[in-house]
Amino acid sequence: MTPVILHLGLGAFFRAQLADYTQDAGGWRIEPVGMRSDRLVRAMRDAEGYGVILRAPDGPRLKRITCCTRPWHLPTEAEALVSRFADPEVRIVSLTITEKGYGAALSERRLDPEADVIAADLAAANPPQGAIGLIVAGLAARRAAGRGGLTLMSCDNLPDNGGLLAALVGEFAERRDPDLARWIAETCTFPASMVDRITPATTEATLAEAGALGGAPDPLAVETEPFRQWVIEDRFAGPRPAWEDAGAEFVADVAPYEDMKLRMLNGAHSLLAYLGCLAGLEAVRDVMAHPVAALVDRHMAAAARTVSPDLDTDAYRAALLDRFANPAIRHLCRQIASDGSQKLPQRLLAPAGIALQAGESLDTYALAVAAWLRFVAREGLDVADPLAARLAALPAGYPDRLDAVAAIFGPDHAKLFAAPTFRTAVFDADRLLESQPPEAWSGCASN
Repeated sequence: MTPVILHLGLGAFFRAQLADYTQDAGGWRIEPVGMRSDRLVRAMRDAEGYGVILRAPDGPRLKRITCCTRPWHLPTEAEALVSRFADPEVRIVSLTITEKGYGAALSERRLDPEADVIAADLAAANPPQGAIGLIVAGLAARRAAGRGGLTLMSCDNLPDNGGLLAALVGEFAERRDPDLARWIAETCTFPASMVDRITPATTEATLAEAGALGGAPDPLAVETEPFRQWVIEDRFAGPRPAWEDAGAEFVADVAPYEDMKLRMLNGAHSLLAYLGCLAGLEAVRDVMAHPVAALVDRHMAAAARTVSPDLDTDAYRAALLDRFANPAIRHLCRQIASDGSQKLPQRLLAPAGIALQAGESLDTYALAVAAWLRFVAREGLDVADPLAARLAALPAGYPDRLDAVAAIFGPDHAKLFAAPTFRTAVFDADRLLESQPPEAWSGCASN
């Protein structure tokens, strides 16, 4: 019996990261679940694998992934998926559903009962349509079948993603069946993980190039950088793939690696994405070839001072700058700029709070917040964010604007938004973005 990973989320990052590692480790199958659209599900059913284009500066290389079998479509196959959880073949459930897919009040690490993906599943006796509802229903089916617990592993860019997933699943189960919640706590594990691989959105050009390199149309192709990293908490409820043979690291505590990645890579990504969008720059590589890139480097150095001194942040920073500047990767600023209300707390606000307490400079953190606010104001209701309506209704002027934003991000960041130094820095950054051309932003921000 070949063991199975049931993976929630059929997006490009899953296809370029977890599936790639599992392919190299061997011995396991992945059954991926399309959470909304059935387009990729249908394509995977008709295909024997797909290609990953590895974009190195010296040219692309195509790698075939064949470990994904039997894709599922949650909206139309929910009942069968719930039953699939009970199958002894299934040993791991993993997720890449993005921050908004959890239906959580992230700053409080609890369910948001008003989130669409939570409210419908809590209220209805119908088959689940969200990830947390599906997991709880599936685990109930597994318990009823007399099976042991599962490993449930988030691969999304969230602090302590394993602990968050455990809290959300536990809260949902407690609302439905306290006995089930106790069984989950006793038999299932939720290892944290940190994933790192720059994966631009797939375009028609991606698909055309994959077809040319592979000799046949490939509607599932993705493109990514050669670099990949995966750090996993070594806490599993049963067997797992030998991912270490593919280069993954198993550790007792993922948090230091997670902090370094979220604050240095993801935080710098968000900063450059909003600055790039405001400056009319299309992709990360364009920002890195522009004077604005000096701000990216400065932000990484500031973020490095908020992470564990036991990590080699200098080497990580140098590698990040090289990766961001890779001319072969067209990672769009607008792709990174989406869902800012869900991303900024862990990427920028948390390290800014640490910097505030330590008396460090807040300039690039404030600049990122000011740039985000200008970006969402420009986009209005069209902004790609689950809180689009609330963001569109923000007051136009400071300080009311910052007070409204502080309410959105909640009590965990209240001290930061109340600090006069941060408020002044955001206001000054906003005036800089309004009054100076992009070529001058980095010089003025350092004064």
